[in-house]
Amino acid sequence: MKEPVLKVADEELNCDGLRVRFKRAGSGPALVLVHGLLGYSFSWRSAIPILARNWEVFAPDMPGAGFSECRPDLDCRLRAGAQRLLAFLDGVGVASCGLVGSSYGGATTILLAGLAPHKVRSLILVSPANPWSKNGRKRLAALRNPVVASLFPRIARSARPLHSYFVKRMWGDASRITQDTLDGYSRPLIRPGVFEHSVKIVSNWKGDMAELQKTLPKLADIPTLLVWGDRDRVVDPRSAELVKKYLPNAKVKMIPGAGHLPYEECPEEFCAAVQQFLWSENPGASVVPHDK
Repeated sequence: MKEPVLKVADEELNCDGLRVRFKRAGSGPALVLVHGLLGYSFSWRSAIPILARNWEVFAPDMPGAGFSECRPDLDCRLRAGAQRLLAFLDGVGVASCGLVGSSYGGATTILLAGLAPHKVRSLILVSPANPWSKNGRKRLAALRNPVVASLFPRIARSARPLHSYFVKRMWGDASRITQDTLDGYSRPLIRPGVFEHSVKIVSNWKGDMAELQKTLPKLADIPTLLVWGDRDRVVDPRSAELVKKYLPNAKVKMIPGAGHLPYEECPEEFCAAVQQFLWSENPGASVVPHDK
């Protein structure tokens, strides 16, 4: 007997004067999925139906990304992003949740957990941006150059091959990428302001990573899982152990063959790891694994 198809709803919410688009599915304890830089809720399209069997899943397009509001006056510091995510949780009525953050979204969830630990039952960090990864440092330095920062958004917006490049370098095996995936990631990148917002985020990188490092020790009592693809070229998998030094009780799950977005390349394996962790940390939860 087939399981019923879960409905994934597209909704909008006004959070502190900003229009936020998000996906919602399922029922049960809240589980919030936070995408990375230049991503959006589309990134979680394969994971949401699996996770929504046992949780009420929320996947926002963070302001400045995807199809949420993208204003030129948005504060692009990491702390501001964490505060906007906190406003989203309050807006959808989430008192506490399992929080899954990917890449820059992982850094955002770390800051949120430091600001409002009572909101976070469990934390799953998927190759989170961190001060110890050496990958991409030259690109980050280039984007901090004022001339490059000024020219890059206009060039990148119109250069579709660049969009494909951004996506392909996030996969461990680029042959797994479909045209629908490339089109899906490219769709919001042509919106005015999206690339500009990302460049502004990069301009604050050094200070944001310093604040993240100071925040990590505050999370020692929050059950945490670190998930990495062992072929990640965006955030160095070796930095997992350096992050773990600040979170000595955290568990580490390395997914063989996957790149920066394991929930894209191998969603079943990724979701199994997330669910096993959540059930182990919340043995009294009202949800139980579905039979295969």
